Amino acid sequence: MEQQYPLNGLKVLDFSRVLAGPFAGRMLSDLGADVVKIEPPDGDVTRLWGHVVAGLPGYYHQQNAGKRNVCIDLRNAQSKQLVLDLVAEADILIENYRPDVMPRLGLGFDELSKVNPRLIMLSISGFGHGGPESHRPAYAPIVHAEVGLMHRQAERNDLPFSDLPLSVADTNASLHGLVGLLSAVIMRQQTGAGQHIDIAMVDATLATDDQVHYALEDAEDTGPLRNDTWDTGPGPILISADFRYLWHLLTNQMGVNDPTSKDMPLPEKIRIRREIVGKYLANLASWEAVEEAMAQMNLAWGQVRAPLALHEQPTLAARGAITEVDDRAGGTRPITQSPYRFSAARSGVRGPAPHRGEHNIEVLQDWLGRSAAQVQALHGSGVLQFDEDFVQQ
Repeated sequence: MEQQYPLNGLKVLDFSRVLAGPFAGRMLSDLGADVVKIEPPDGDVTRLWGHVVAGLPGYYHQQNAGKRNVCIDLRNAQSKQLVLDLVAEADILIENYRPDVMPRLGLGFDELSKVNPRLIMLSISGFGHGGPESHRPAYAPIVHAEVGLMHRQAERNDLPFSDLPLSVADTNASLHGLVGLLSAVIMRQQTGAGQHIDIAMVDATLATDDQVHYALEDAEDTGPLRNDTWDTGPGPILISADFRYLWHLLTNQMGVNDPTSKDMPLPEKIRIRREIVGKYLANLASWEAVEEAMAQMNLAWGQVRAPLALHEQPTLAARGAITEVDDRAGGTRPITQSPYRFSAARSGVRGPAPHRGEHNIEVLQDWLGRSAAQVQALHGSGVLQFDEDFVQQ
C-alpha cells in the first residue's frame, strides 16, 4: 500500500508573500496539504528575484513550489465575498501583512471566524499584534538588527555591521508558525474550534537564539572560544573545538611538539601555537588525510564548501536534499526537497510553483463547485485575474 501524506485533505489559503508565510505554506504542501496561494494582481515581490525559467524566478519558485494559485484583486468590491466563500471551506489561513491590513480589508480573524468557526489563522509579522511597534514594517534584516544578531556577528568577528547571509528571522518565524498551526489542528480535534496564532518575528528569533543568554546575563566572556577555520592541503575547514582543546589533542595524541614554556608571554605563546597548528593542518594533503586526522582526535569538522558545490556534499546527495522538478519549459530545475523523513508516511515537493491565477477555475470548481462560466464572470468583473503570458483561462 502506498504511503500517504500526513496532511492529506487539509485545505490552506496562503495570503502571504516573500518568505515567512510562503515557507510555512511550502512545508504544508510538502506534507500533503492543498495549499492555494492567494496572490494580488501585482504579484509577490519575490517574482523579481532569481533565475527565471518559464516566467518563474528562482526565489518565488523555491518558496511556492507545489501550491495552486488564485489571483484575486482584493481592491475590487466584489472580491470579499469570494474570499469569504473560500474561507468557509478552509482549515488554515496564513498571512504576513502588517497587523492592520487584514482587518482593514474586512478579513480580520473576528470576521473570518464567524464564517468558519473551525478556521485556524496564522499571522506572522515583524513585531506582533497589539504592541508598541505593531505598525512597523519588517523584513528579516530589520529583526536581525533589532535582536542583536548583527551586533554579535560584528563583535565576535571584528567586522563592520552587516546583515546575515540568510533570512533567519523569516524562517524561524515560519517554522514556529508551523508548530503553532499543527498544535492548533490537534487542539481543534478536541474542541471543534479554530483560533488565531500571532507570531512575531522578534519573538521567534529570540526564542530560537541559543546564545542570547550571554547577552541577557552580561556573560559573553563565559562562553567557549569561537570555532576557527584553517587551511588544509585540499581546502579550508572549520573545526568545532576550543583552540585550547585542539592544542591538547595535537600535542597529546598526534605527536605535535610544544616548544613554548611557562615563562613565555601569553600572546607570544598563543602566536607560536597557532602557527604550529596552521602548519600541521596545511600539511594534510587530501580530504582522506583530513578525515583520518579529525577521526583520530574525535573532532567535529566541516569543509568550507562553496554554495555552487552543494550538489557534491555527500549527505545532501545521498538523502536527495536537492531534487529536480519540472521547469515548465521542457526540462527540470533544482529545488530543495522536504526535510521530513517519515517511517510510515510520505513528504516531498509536489511540483513546480504556479503562475498568477493559474488555478482560478480549478480551485473554484474543487473548493466551491463553481462552473467555468461562473469563474469566467469573475474574470470579466476583474475580481479574478491571471498572467495572460503563461495562463489560459
